[in-house]
Parts: sequence; structure tokens; C-alpha cells
Amino acid sequence: MHSQEKLIPAQTNQSSDKLLSLLELLSEQSEPNRLKDIARLSNMNASTALRFIDALLRRGYVAQEESSGRYYLTFKLCSLTQNISSQSNLRTIALSFLRRVADAFNESCNLAIEDNLSLLYVEAVSSSTRALISTQRIGKAAPLHCTGIGKLFLSEYTSEGLQRLIKVKPLEKFTENTFTSVPTLLVELGRVKKLGYAYDNEECEEGLRCIAAPVRDYTGKIVAGISVSGPTVRMTDEHIVEHLPLLLDSAKKISIQIGWSGES
Repeated sequence: MHSQEKLIPAQTNQSSDKLLSLLELLSEQSEPNRLKDIARLSNMNASTALRFIDALLRRGYVAQEESSGRYYLTFKLCSLTQNISSQSNLRTIALSFLRRVADAFNESCNLAIEDNLSLLYVEAVSSSTRALISTQRIGKAAPLHCTGIGKLFLSEYTSEGLQRLIKVKPLEKFTENTFTSVPTLLVELGRVKKLGYAYDNEECEEGLRCIAAPVRDYTGKIVAGISVSGPTVRMTDEHIVEHLPLLLDSAKKISIQIGWSGES
């Protein structure tokens, strides 16, 4: 009895894997395919492939050409992605990771996107042991050139794109550390691209330091960033280096959940 109970989940998992593999295979085809070709490409025998195809036909995920009998994937899967978009957005996915990072650093952790050539904070949480008013940052805009997440976005700009940005948003000076010339900013952005993360060393506000990691979409493009910010007396090099792996790993896991393959 016990052995049967263990076998059923294993068999079910194998069937699920085959069905998902078949869906992925069909999504990669540029034209409808015959059953024998689907079976060959999916390494299944024809009867097994037909069983899965029939299930997908009944649920509307696959259709069949009347003239040739070939099978192709429908757009029903698109409705699933629309449901995911409406029910589970970036903030929802990121929130648990932000809390974990905030607690590790014992500071506030932020989620921001690029909006209208500026940085827009869409979520912020505080460490559970430190009373910080992080929620005041939500909805606030900040310059790209002097923020950690902003520099992550700028690191993907072309030289021409950066020049166009600067015409609209000049490199305003906020502190003695702010990058206000194109050559020095380009050197900094090259460093950001090489490291895969970015600092704000009192560039936006004196006495405040930040470390930021990129969040990428399915194309590998940076679509958001998460950052930790705090006073320079607490955000020391040693403190940042100790917890940087968690920040990078959290940004990577958020990216994977929104479709990134894990390869730049």
C-alpha cells in the first residue's frame, strides 16, 4: 500500500513534465506540425504524444488544421499570462525578498523602476528591528545619475541615449560626490556594468550610502532594481560586503520569477 502511494505522485510528475515539455516544444515551432513529428521532437511514442495533444485540444490550448491535420498552439496561454500580470505584479513578487534583505542589512530596502527619465520608488520596507520611515519613499522620484538603481539603468544606455537624457535631465549636482560630467559618469557606468551592481556613495544626499542590484525581465533587460540605503556610519564597506551576496541573490530570484532565464 505504501509503495503504491509513493508511485502515484512519481507517475503524475512524469506526466506533468511531459505535458509541459510538449507545450514548450509547440511554442517553439514556426508552423503547425504532424503528430509523428511532434512525437519525434519530444522523444515520445506517437500514442503518448497523441494522448497529451488530445488533452490540450479539449482545453483549447492546441488546435488542428482541418486541411492537413497538423497541430499548433493557440493563444489561450496568453490569457494565463494576462491573469498573472493582473494578480501578481512586481511589487508582490519582490516584497518577501525586500523584507529579507532589509532584515539582513538592518536598514531599509527599496524597489524602484525607471519612469519618465527618472527613478520611481514603488516599494520600500524597513528592517523589523529598526524603526525607519521607509514608506515615505514610495511614489517619490529621484535622478538616475546619482542613485544606485538609477546608475544600473544608465549602464544599459547607449552613448547617444545618454546624451539625449542629459539634454532633458542635466547632471544636477546634489553633493560633492555627484557625477556631473559625462566622462566621469561614463567611467562610473562602465564600473557598474562590470560589477553587476551599483553604489551611491553620498551622491544624492550627504551622509547616506546605498548599494543596488538589478532586476531583469525575460529579455535580460534591467526593468527594476532593489537597493539598500542607510547612513554611512552603518553602511560601511565591511557591512555591505558581508550582505551583498544576499542582495544579489534576491534580485536574481525576483528576476527569475518575472521570466529571466538567469543568463545575461
